[in-house]
Amino acid sequence: MASAAEQMAANMNLGAFGKATDLKKRIWFTLGALIIFRLGTYIPVPGVDGAVMAHLMTQNGGGILGMFNMFTGGALGRMTIFALNILPYISASIIIQLMTSAIPALEALKKEGDSGRQRITQYTRYLTVIIATVQAYGIAISLERVKTALGAAVIDPGSFFVFTAVITLVGGTIFVMWLGEQITSRGIGTGSSLLIFTGIVANMPVAIANILELGSTGALSTLFIIMFFLIGFAVIGFVVFMERAQRRILIQHPKRQMGQKVFGGESNYMPLKVNASGVMPPIFASSLLVIPATFEGFSSGGPGWMQSVAHQLSRGQPLYMLLFAALILIFSFVWAAIAFNPEETAENLKKNGAFIPGIKPGSNTAKYFDTVLTRLTAIGAGYLIIVCLLPDFAMSKYSLPFYFGGTSLLIMVSVTMDTMTQVQSHLLAHQYQGLLRKPRGKNRK
Repeated sequence: MASAAEQMAANMNLGAFGKATDLKKRIWFTLGALIIFRLGTYIPVPGVDGAVMAHLMTQNGGGILGMFNMFTGGALGRMTIFALNILPYISASIIIQLMTSAIPALEALKKEGDSGRQRITQYTRYLTVIIATVQAYGIAISLERVKTALGAAVIDPGSFFVFTAVITLVGGTIFVMWLGEQITSRGIGTGSSLLIFTGIVANMPVAIANILELGSTGALSTLFIIMFFLIGFAVIGFVVFMERAQRRILIQHPKRQMGQKVFGGESNYMPLKVNASGVMPPIFASSLLVIPATFEGFSSGGPGWMQSVAHQLSRGQPLYMLLFAALILIFSFVWAAIAFNPEETAENLKKNGAFIPGIKPGSNTAKYFDTVLTRLTAIGAGYLIIVCLLPDFAMSKYSLPFYFGGTSLLIMVSVTMDTMTQVQSHLLAHQYQGLLRKPRGKNRK
């Protein structure tokens, strides 16, 4: 039987949305922030030749450069002030999260509440500036060495260009990080995820146009294009189903007697997502596998062994598929172990007197959680492998655009679902406020 909240969510309509003024303000703020972000992806870094950068992306767009260019919405390929985008902040967040699980001082800081979380957020910002500075300096030095058939990428190389490029790129990253935090606090959805989502979606029309152009030139048949879009919709439906899939574990709370009344004794469910690791395993795996191809491209061919390794790790090759699947599997278990601690969860249930029916509290409950999490992670990793390898196989066999990769598809679907969930939560809160508001006029007491 559906709960009251579920019934209220099912009865929502445009009228309820129109009355939610706070939600409308948040949506307008988010749209304005995303427009500002997109405008920044077209402001070039001073001293960089845009034509040379476009030629460079054409030659090396299949490596890690192409993947990062996809996440930045083309800003990296155009070498604009937002070329680094929100990626340094995400890297810093991942590093801090890993350190929190490994360093007891940071773990204790995390348990202090809001004050501890604010300090961890501040550490993340500092680390973001450091990572962005290192990356910006590496990009500036690399650009000075880039020479193509159209000329040099940097118009006037030297220490002044390096200083200007580093300040510009780091400043752009700090602004994007601030913009993402503002979206999270004053807008709708998660700011960092929405910025990456916007970059991917902004290039989707170009990718679809490329598919249709291949069909018009005869490179792809009309039947294949129709089947491609049908399979794409089916994969999206599969991703939505798997992202919503969860294992609900029954938790029983003890009964307490106070006088002649008995309180408690109710039961609820602890949901465990099938894909607890999210989209991070494919991102890590892709980043590692495209590094050899990127080095080979920047070194103008490179030695024979590097070319051989780059070829074996190119999309569609058996070794690439095997290593990609293995890395996704490994990172899925690592990330799931970080996201959920069976021992800590079992200890918290024991302190509150709650238990799982048929399972003894304490170590047996922790073992049960560990077994369930291992099975769910294995299923989730298999799902990620299927979703990521299927588009990669199609891209390598039929030369489809890079934006139709499994990683980008997972990001788009997960961010859309998360944003819609927050919209629904705001609508539910607005309707509850309407129910709790005191009546006015004659009926007021």
